[in-house]
Amino acid sequence: MLHLIMKGRLQTSPLILQTLQSFSDIHTKSKHGSQLALQIGQTQQNHKPKRFKPEAETRSSCRHDSTSFGREFFLGFVMWFTSDQMRLHRLIYNRTTRTSEPPPGVFVRVPGFGKTFSLEYLDPSKQSVGMYFFSIVQSMVEWGYTRDDDVRGAPYDWRKAPNENKEYFMQLQQMIEEMAEKAGGPVVLIAHSMGNMYTLYFLNQQPQAWKDKYIKAFICLGPPWAGVAKTLRVITSGDNNRIPVISPLKIRAQQRTAVSTNWLLPYAHSWSKDQVLVQTPTVNYTVQDYRRLYKDIGFDDGWMMRQDTEPLVSDLLPPNVEVHCLYGSGINTSESFLYSNNFPDEEPTVVNGDGDGTVNLQSAIQCKRWVGQQKQPVFLKELRGNEHVEMLTNYTTVSYIKKVLFSP
Repeated sequence: MLHLIMKGRLQTSPLILQTLQSFSDIHTKSKHGSQLALQIGQTQQNHKPKRFKPEAETRSSCRHDSTSFGREFFLGFVMWFTSDQMRLHRLIYNRTTRTSEPPPGVFVRVPGFGKTFSLEYLDPSKQSVGMYFFSIVQSMVEWGYTRDDDVRGAPYDWRKAPNENKEYFMQLQQMIEEMAEKAGGPVVLIAHSMGNMYTLYFLNQQPQAWKDKYIKAFICLGPPWAGVAKTLRVITSGDNNRIPVISPLKIRAQQRTAVSTNWLLPYAHSWSKDQVLVQTPTVNYTVQDYRRLYKDIGFDDGWMMRQDTEPLVSDLLPPNVEVHCLYGSGINTSESFLYSNNFPDEEPTVVNGDGDGTVNLQSAIQCKRWVGQQKQPVFLKELRGNEHVEMLTNYTTVSYIKKVLFSP
């Protein structure tokens, strides 16, 4: 995940953006506008695992998302899944410590904390199809911001849930405080996808006095407050994001090791207990049947991961800061999955509902529950026809961010 912090200017606040599939922004007051921090979501994050050998160091870079990319990136993506680098990106779950670690001899470095480069483009070649937060950052530069100064990034290892990223939150808190002190005012947090969940967790850990001093507002882009249905497909049969040359079953084992995927399964507070999410000829699985589902697909570690992470933000306690919730709708979004007798070793028939193509609408709008639960205002804005990642380049989104940054 990534955070992007943008420092504000005249009568405006600094901003921090976080993306999940993990994102949030920090906004602080300065002479031009607010500081901004961006945090990216689970499938948008990049990290660099290193495997150390006596004779050499092997490096690899992993980026994956639900969108399509340039030719160079696509070829690299295929190579990643057809080489031993897949094993470098997996996590190993320890049932005793209830934590996850890279394979022996592998060190994972998340590049670019405090910088913007790692979240402006998903594709290192900076092809337009790999554009991520570039439009927002570039717009802020045109408004008077400076990259890596008053607009900064705060990336994190998206594979892990917040309970395993404590050091990251310490760094984030320190960066927010430093930016606010430098700008002379509170910060705006902007998050995308899972970054919203990370940001909510972070804010729920802070005393109200700290939030009153350092946080002006929290802008949520494509938030999966109640989880997303597509995670069930990932853990059950794998998900190749519609890339035909990659077999979902071949990448399923690696995908399952991401603890954050299990954290983002649909939550009972927003999904009906009678809604069938996974269907086979003999069993219907709902939000009340996860333990059985994990057992039936042969993924017992997944049930433990879910138990470890479900309580982190399951209460959806209000962040007690000003909230701006922007969400996409009108796009076919996976809602349930139908399997035949070959379950779970087959691709399912997908039943779609409403959402932004990744986050289900019923999940994205859960921030409305905070209206009346906190004294700070909560605003919701529907982005009809906006896809999960494309909303970051939408004129309406950029204009909305500018309005918040330059508000009193």
